[in-house]
Amino acid sequence: MRTETGTNRRVSVLLRTKITAVVVAAAALAMALAAVMSYRGVSDLVGEELERGLEDRMHTVHTLVVAGLTPPPRRGIADQVVSERGTVRRLTPSGPRIPVSAAALRVAATGQGGFVEDLVIGGTEYGVLTRPLPGGGAVMVAQSYEGAARVDDAFLWRVTATTAAALALSALLSWFVVGRILRPVRRLARTTARITATRDLTTELPPAGSDEVGQLTRSFASMLTALRRSRDQQQRLVQDASHELRTPLTSVRGSAELLQRGRGRLAPEDEEQILTTLVTETAALDDLVRELVELATDRYTDEPPEAVDLAVLAEDSALRHRARTGRTITVTTEDPVPVRARPRALQRCVDNLIGNAVKFSPEGTPVALHVHGCRLSVRDRGPGIAPDEREAVFDRFHRGARTQATPGSGLGLAIVHDSVTADGGTVFATDAADGGAEVGFVLPPAGPPHAPAVGRRLRRRS
Repeated sequence: MRTETGTNRRVSVLLRTKITAVVVAAAALAMALAAVMSYRGVSDLVGEELERGLEDRMHTVHTLVVAGLTPPPRRGIADQVVSERGTVRRLTPSGPRIPVSAAALRVAATGQGGFVEDLVIGGTEYGVLTRPLPGGGAVMVAQSYEGAARVDDAFLWRVTATTAAALALSALLSWFVVGRILRPVRRLARTTARITATRDLTTELPPAGSDEVGQLTRSFASMLTALRRSRDQQQRLVQDASHELRTPLTSVRGSAELLQRGRGRLAPEDEEQILTTLVTETAALDDLVRELVELATDRYTDEPPEAVDLAVLAEDSALRHRARTGRTITVTTEDPVPVRARPRALQRCVDNLIGNAVKFSPEGTPVALHVHGCRLSVRDRGPGIAPDEREAVFDRFHRGARTQATPGSGLGLAIVHDSVTADGGTVFATDAADGGAEVGFVLPPAGPPHAPAVGRRLRRRS
């Protein structure tokens, strides 16, 4: 039990960890996507501001140079004028010297064009804008990217730190929330482990909520109820079977011991009587074992239900029993309706009903089958069924007061009951008006109800 509890705990922790990891991974993906988009957006805004600042500085310097004035210095800005011959005159002596590229010389020499380029001056990246001057030459303005780089790095660090903190917080919250969500699952797992260890199917499951775990708990409860019912039926079957098997086994053993003790000393007629008893009891024992196996295993459980014609099935069973017993068995049908059932299991039910009726009917009396819609009944001419036994006759091994002397296992009608109820039908047993018993069943129709037939169709075969 302790090992199973430890295993359940490890499984719960593993499941909790997996769910938390999935939640954190999803949060990390969403946060990373948001961080990248924010970073790119901020970088684009900073780049636009730098370009706008460079354009504004160029406009100011260009205007002042054309007017013969010297522009005021600005931090992180370097200005200079390039003549047609490539001579450089620095307008901000404190700033760095801007390298003059061939493209800048071409602008200065032709007085046309203008362009922006990125240059590294003294280890610092600058954006350089070159514009021509009226009458020749060009103005070059360089703006440092150092401040923008600091802003960029600071934003990237803050976004990374914020994302990491958010991920840690989401992991912590997910761990606790998932643990709370899985608490009913852990309780259910502990309960099922206890049931597995103790085999106690009466153990109560945890309260079921309205969520998915509650639905799972209710499913387990239904399964436990079915298992309890099945185990009770098996125990009852074993108890009843042991009781019923004791009688023929005792008779067989007594007869065999009698033969063993009186070997060679018994009269031939006594030996014949003992052997007859052995054969009879062995045949009864064989029938009982066969029906017990039939009842316990239900060989037709996996047979798929389908539409079955009750009238045809009744005719087939009656034909076989006529040939087997030589008895008169009649079949009448009245507006028969196809039923939904397992064909072979239903055939077994009708055979049991006919066999039961033949067994309890006196020699020379007929057995009557009647099919009316979805209802099939078999009538015999036997002693009938007492009112207080009309439900008990479908119990396993039940033998009525009027039929104690009749051989049989008492399982035939129990098989009928189990098969018919498994297909959604009901069974019934009653006394006939002019003597005998009427036993049968009603099954659900195979499809939509049929329209009433015109008049009454009744046929009789014997």
